[in-house]
Amino acid sequence: MLGLIWYIQLVHYPSFKYVDTNSFVEFHKHHTLKTGYIVMPVMFLELVSSGFLTWQDGWMSLNALGFYLVILIWLSTFLLSVPKHNTLQQEKLNSLISDLIATNWYRTILWSVKSCISFYLMIL
Repeated sequence: MLGLIWYIQLVHYPSFKYVDTNSFVEFHKHHTLKTGYIVMPVMFLELVSSGFLTWQDGWMSLNALGFYLVILIWLSTFLLSVPKHNTLQQEKLNSLISDLIATNWYRTILWSVKSCISFYLMIL
């Protein structure tokens, strides 16, 4: 997810601004459908595996911190990103695309921290 979120943040979301207004709704529907096929199973697996590791290690462990970050990622996704995408499915709004890029930094940073913790735990 780390590589994917950085790609989305730096390349994919900013490219929304360059899609022709007449094609944007169709483009966005394709984007959300295809991205969902990739992202949702991995996010779900990450939630379950992080929860399991937390259950094994305890609620005050580094694995627990990773789990709490995953919960924050889910909250950010469904409270900030999804509503913006729902509106963008109806029409192209450059201001909303800018808001999407700005609020996606929360997920980008959270996934980056989560990945650092995961890498640290793997090398222990």
